[in-house]
Formats: sequence, structure tokens, C-alpha cells
Amino acid sequence: MASSADAETAKRERFSFWRYYWPSVLVYSALLILALLAITLPWSNDYVGKDNDDVMRLVQVRDFLAGQGWFDLVQKRLGLDGGTLMHWSRLVDLPIAALIMLFKLFFAPESAEAAALAVWPLVLVIPLVAGIGLAGRRVGSAQTMHITMGFTVLMVLTSNRFLPGSIDHHNVQLGLVAIILAMLVDPRRRALSFAVAGFASALAIAIGAETTPLIVMVCLVVAVMWAWHGVAFGRPAMAFSVAIAVSISVLFFATVPASRYSQVTCDSLSLGYYGLVSIGGLVLLLSVLFTNRFGRLVRFAVLGFDGMLMAGAALTLAPQCIGNPLSSLDPLLVTLWLNNVSEAQSIFSELRNDPGIVGGFYAPGLFAIAICGFRIWQRDRVELHALLLPLLLVSALIAFVQVRGSIFLNLVAIVPSALLVSELRQISNRDAENVSKGFAFVTATLFSVPSFWALGGTMLTEGTAGLTNRMENVISSGTDTSPTSCTSRRSMQQLLSLKPGLVAAPSNSGVDILRFTENRVLSAPYHRNQGGMLTELHIGLAQPDEADAFLRGADVATIAFCPDDVQTEMIIAMKPDGLYAALSRGEVPAYLKALPKDPESGFQIYQVELPDLK
Repeated sequence: MASSADAETAKRERFSFWRYYWPSVLVYSALLILALLAITLPWSNDYVGKDNDDVMRLVQVRDFLAGQGWFDLVQKRLGLDGGTLMHWSRLVDLPIAALIMLFKLFFAPESAEAAALAVWPLVLVIPLVAGIGLAGRRVGSAQTMHITMGFTVLMVLTSNRFLPGSIDHHNVQLGLVAIILAMLVDPRRRALSFAVAGFASALAIAIGAETTPLIVMVCLVVAVMWAWHGVAFGRPAMAFSVAIAVSISVLFFATVPASRYSQVTCDSLSLGYYGLVSIGGLVLLLSVLFTNRFGRLVRFAVLGFDGMLMAGAALTLAPQCIGNPLSSLDPLLVTLWLNNVSEAQSIFSELRNDPGIVGGFYAPGLFAIAICGFRIWQRDRVELHALLLPLLLVSALIAFVQVRGSIFLNLVAIVPSALLVSELRQISNRDAENVSKGFAFVTATLFSVPSFWALGGTMLTEGTAGLTNRMENVISSGTDTSPTSCTSRRSMQQLLSLKPGLVAAPSNSGVDILRFTENRVLSAPYHRNQGGMLTELHIGLAQPDEADAFLRGADVATIAFCPDDVQTEMIIAMKPDGLYAALSRGEVPAYLKALPKDPESGFQIYQVELPDLK
């Protein structure tokens, strides 16, 4: 009778939980979506996100809808002859393409694109809020759940990942990380939760390599949980290992063409990641099956042996992936391109270049790391915080190398921070007259919010004027349509009037030329297009009487010269006797024909007229 009563109580608790959980998810998601629309639409002048990756994703989706094969990821209009093999997964192209096709039933083609590109990132808000809210509820109370959702709303509102038009894959990955967190902190350690975590982990790797170090740490955390708990954690460990191994296998064969099964790439799902993940899942499964009932020391010894096996597998399958995948870039590209990509900067570069906003990227994560360390030291829910701490540490390490990883650090930080804030709020409410307890609650709340650090840092370093300017820049963050723009639709009108051919233009203009015209472009800011990017740089750096050789070799038809482009300015400063420097002075070599300057474009267009050597 007691067991029947307990089962009935548990059933009522589950019903009560889901009854208020989903309405909360929908309310927070709806409010967040409305807020994103309110801060975006009144100032929007384009339906595509301002990031180059958003534009390139649209170009890739358009090619897919136009008949380019599922397995064919070559961007045929980018780079040297033969195009550039992109590393982005069709798994993100597919739902965007499906939305465009759906909206084409009701709207004109461009309006259908606009509707799809607005809906997709906003829909992704729901799994993000659902995942992080469930994590909050599982580690604490209903109040903790609301605080995690509130922190998530603030984080999303101060980033550009979920704005209408933001169709790059990072928002998908954020939602998957939130779901993984919710599954790992399941207090009942259900096998289903860990199976979901395994599937989400495999999907995150298949979509993009940015989260791979975090997923590796997730796998290690699950393995250590099994080694510590043994039989009690056997079923969850097996569920995770089977789910991740089977899922990565399905995703590999579903997205990688047979011609590239043996290739190893470090920026996408390939034999390297597929082999390591599937072997790791199998190794963990076998370890659980054969040593589950042995003592803890034996299990940890087995886990150590498993680690050596995986290290050997990594050195065998993908030794080139142990490190920064961008380390192989040509030094010229590092100088003239990578060093100027804001999201690729390290924490040290950010401290030098823009110290005011560094706190917004790193402080909430470091605060969460301190929370976890203090809780473990105090023996307060040690396992929960020992689980979260390595995820925070690896996320912080990634963010220190490249600032774009800070969004994942801040997301993971929400869980331990919200739990602390929830408890401090309860303590403060029980003793409302105690100012110090109220101060601790308010301080912990502010320290957990990235925008508090960003705004405070800007105020300290730039004053109120700097803060006002930053807020204005955030509000008016659409595509530049000024007369000097080299990326807007209007700036492409002269290119549209010419016969399509290969265009040499700054890398920052490349994706927009692909979007608005039928031309090919030498350069766009993607590391797999080193040949095209280097050729465009050498054209600008070469002396005018030597640049024609590069133009002829690449079969360039048009130069779209943008004197206001940052990279072009660097080329001119680096080589005052180079072609771009000459063009900036109005010195045009005989093999270039200058077209009349379009006053509404930042480009000066030159047609290449080289004599036929045959």
C-alpha cells in the first residue's frame, strides 16, 4: 500500500509540475519574442541578419532550393575556379528552406524569404527557454525555474543570436546546450534524460564544430558519473552512450557524401569526429556492461584505460584537430583578416581594444565558476556543482581563445547563478529587515547578468556618452545603407548592370555580392576560401604593373574597389605602391576601365580589359 501511495504522490507531483512548467515556457517565450520584435522591426532596413554568416546561410539555402544537391555543399560562386566547399550542415538549411517554401504559398518570393528568416530564430527561443527552465526547476524550486528563464530572456535580448534574420547555426546550438544541461541535472537520473542528452550532443557536433570541446566535456562528465555511482548509474550511462553513438552514425551517413567518408576535417562532421564519438560511445557502453558491478576503484581504473584508448584514437584519426583549427591560416590572412574579426578575438585582445565590454563576455561565467567552487568547498550539493564546474571551465577556456564562445559560457552560468539567487531571495524574504541579506540578493542578481557588466564597464571606461553611443548602435544595427556602403542592395546596382563574372572585392562585401547579384566573388570571410582570399589580397598589394598577372590567373572580370573598407585601408597602408593604393589616388592602370562612379554606392567599379595572350 505504501508503494502504491508513493507512486500516486509522484504521479500528482509530475502532473502539477508539467501543468505550470509549459505555461511558463510559453509565457516567457512569447514575451521574449515580442520584445525581440519590438526592438528590431521599427529600425530594421533588411530582413537578413547583419552578420556575414546570416547572409551566406541565405545564399546556401537559395542554392539548395534551386536544386543543388543535399550532399553538395560547394559554394560554386565563391573563390577560385571550382568554388569553395563550405562546412555548414544541411541540417540547418532544411528547416529554413521548408519555411520559405511554406510562405511562398502565401507571399511573393522575397516576402516569403523575409517571413521565414524572421520566424526561424524566433521559434528557436522556445527550446532555449524550455531547456534552461527545466534545468532550473530540476536543480531548485519553481522560483529557480522562473529566475533561469528571466536570466535567459535578458541574455537573449542583449545578444544578436535570436533576432529576426539571424539564421546562422549558433542559435540552434544554444538551444541544444540548454537541453543537454536540463538532461544532465535530472535529479532522478532517468535513462530517458541521458538518452536525450546523447542525441542532442551528437546533433550539436553535426551542426557545427564550435561546441565540440563542450560536448567532449559532457561525455567525460557522464563517464565520471558512472565511475562514481556504478550500478545506480548503469542504465543512464548506457542510454547516453548508445544514443550518442547511434545518433552520430545516422547523422554522419545522412549528411556526409560517400566520396568524403575517408576525409578528416576539423570544422565539420567528418570521419574524425564521427569515429571518435562513436568509438567513445561504444567504449563507455562496454565498460558499463562488463565492469558495472565492480568497485569504484576498478571503475575509475577502467575509465582511465578508456581515456588512453580515446587519446590513441584521437592521435590516429584526427591529430590535426587537437588544437585551434584556424592555426593553419596563412600569416597574411591572419594579419589582414582574422585579427580584425571581432568574434575571433581573445580575451587579451578585447582587454586592449575594448575593455569596457569585456565584463559582459566573461564576468557572469567567472562568477558562476566561483559559485560552483565555493559550493563544493562547503560540501553543498557537491555532485550538482561538480557536474556544472567542468562545463563552465571548458566554456571559459573556449571563450578566452575566441570571444564568440562567451555566449555558451554565459548560458551554462545561468543554472548555478539562478540557484544561488533563488536561495538568497528566500533568505532575504525571511528577514526583510536585514539590509545585508537584501544586498547579497541584489548583488548576486546583478553579477549574474551580462548586460550589467557590459553597461557598467562602458560607463567606467567611456562615461555616459559612450554608453549612449553603444545603445544607439545596438538599436540601429541593421544593414548599412549609407551612400558609402559596399554591402547594401543599392551599392550593387552597377554590378547588376554588367555581365556576370568573377569580381575581386573586399572579403566583407563578398557575401552581399553573392546575395544581390549573379556574379562570382574571389573573397568572402571564410577560412576554407584561403586561395580566393589570398588572391584578392595579392591583387591589392601587388604593384600595378604586376597585379595584372593575378587578375589574369584568376580570370577576374571586375574589380569592385571600396576605399572605405577596413581591409582595403590596411592593404593601402601596408603597400603604398600597390594597386589599391594607386586606385585610391586615382591612378588607374591601362588594363582597367573605370566606370562612372555611382554616387549612392561606396564602390568604384573597374572592368578588367587584359589583352588575349593566345
